Amino acid sequence: MRSLRITAAQNFRSQWICLGCLRQKEQSIWATAPFSTAYQKSFNQHRTRQRIIWAIVGGALGAWAIASFQDVKHGAAVVQRSARVFGALILNVNDYRTVLKFKDEDKYEARWQSILKACHQRCADRTFRVLEQNGSIFIKLGQHLSSMNYLLPLEWTRSFIPLQDHCPESSYEAIENMFIEDTGQPIAAHFDTFDRKPIGAASLAQVHLATMKDTGTKVAVKVQHPALKEWVPLDLALTRLTFSTLKYFFPEYDLEWLSNEMESSLPQELDFALEGQNALVTRNYFKMIKDSPLVVPDVYWARKRILVMEYIAGHRTDDLEYLDSNGIDRDEVSAALARIFNEMIFGDTPLHCDPHGGNIAIRPNDKRTGHNFDVILYDHGLYRDIPLRMRRNYAKLWLAVMEADEKGMRRYAREVAGITDNQFPLFASAITGRDYQAVTTSVVSTRSEQEKEVVSGAMGDGMLQELVQLLGQVPRIVLLILKTNDLTRNLDERLQTREGPVRNFLILARYCSRVVFREQMDIIRSHGSMLWPSNVLQRLGAWSSYLRVEAKLSLYEWYVFFRRVARLSPVASI
Repeated sequence: MRSLRITAAQNFRSQWICLGCLRQKEQSIWATAPFSTAYQKSFNQHRTRQRIIWAIVGGALGAWAIASFQDVKHGAAVVQRSARVFGALILNVNDYRTVLKFKDEDKYEARWQSILKACHQRCADRTFRVLEQNGSIFIKLGQHLSSMNYLLPLEWTRSFIPLQDHCPESSYEAIENMFIEDTGQPIAAHFDTFDRKPIGAASLAQVHLATMKDTGTKVAVKVQHPALKEWVPLDLALTRLTFSTLKYFFPEYDLEWLSNEMESSLPQELDFALEGQNALVTRNYFKMIKDSPLVVPDVYWARKRILVMEYIAGHRTDDLEYLDSNGIDRDEVSAALARIFNEMIFGDTPLHCDPHGGNIAIRPNDKRTGHNFDVILYDHGLYRDIPLRMRRNYAKLWLAVMEADEKGMRRYAREVAGITDNQFPLFASAITGRDYQAVTTSVVSTRSEQEKEVVSGAMGDGMLQELVQLLGQVPRIVLLILKTNDLTRNLDERLQTREGPVRNFLILARYCSRVVFREQMDIIRSHGSMLWPSNVLQRLGAWSSYLRVEAKLSLYEWYVFFRRVARLSPVASI
């Protein structure tokens, strides 16, 4: 175990490893650390009691792990796996509680931010090592946490970024054994060729290239990591216990909804037969939409842990050099993505709930009408149905946002997510990614660097705690919708589009107005025959309102298009 080294120059930036190492170096720590001897005295008073408590807790948890998971073959591995989690959890809780005691002391005010950032970094580094060593669903959890820069400190999200591209590979022998267990036959019975080296590996699965037996069709074979079957029950329990413990010690930062969502979604993501069904539903739905560039690989056959799909390759959406070299317009890619995901939110199909950059690819296609590219959508394990009432209220919420109608925004925020008037400014900023002042004036404009700093500074000034509590109370489907909004918003910035957010807001407005019109027609039908004079008048009124909005949006979209073709400056706002 590495000794703790804290010097004045390092200013508390290095790791705390354990209390034993801390004791060995405590004299040098107190001489150089920014804390006073008052901290040392306070720490010594509680150290013995904490050791006893944690020893009892650790022993009980270890006994619980062994007793609860007797079906796991490697009992020693269970203890080691659990010990990593409990060890990091104990050290992190102790680290934060110790540091936070001195938050309001005047003598630490000037150095408080640097002290807190150092604590964030120590705890993030400890946690990263555990996630990396344990693998399995811990890698997926780390990937999710790395994208939560709106909620977690920068030190945490930045430390977990390597997990996005650092996923373990299962051996060919393990995959072969899984095929025999799940299908009763070896790999060679299904495929003429099967590449031993996967072309890609993720937290839950990896993909191999193969050719189908007899037909010779080239396919992508997605196989689940065999070890997941052994470790998922334990790892979910450890995750649940970790967030429950954090809630106990830091009730103002209740993140239990993260573990709850993982427990709800993971069984779906691990069922590849269900994923195959989801893929086919989405494939067939978008085939009916004229000129949609979305391509979903066909599914040939599936088992719970094996999925055989059509092989379709492409490049990431943020590979700007690839897009430019193939003459693919970035603005068109951004608009296509906006249409695809708005169709999922407001249309009659389930919503793809894991739309990160690794699950979307672009390839050239000069034969397609309206576009010269395809959008390839992978990984269909996690879908959610949005209730019709929520779709309609969410559409009205966005129409109110785009019209800067604060009264309407508050009304439909309450309908969609139970948001109170006090919570509304924070919720409005969360769904738009904008400062509240921009929301109440013109949200359809490009975010300035100054605005980004204002929003970031507000989170640091105490709004983070309110945001954690807010996200803990809203319906889970709302969180997933917000995640989709973040995707399209971030893609605009990564694609470095010329038009900024204006065009995507126009697309959003068109979908929202369509939803509202359909609701009006349903209400009219519920009043009786559409031929009744009163219903005819109402129908004409609804049609005229809808066509008026459509005409305005179409004219404005053509105006934006003309300015782009003429190489004029983009429209700043609507």
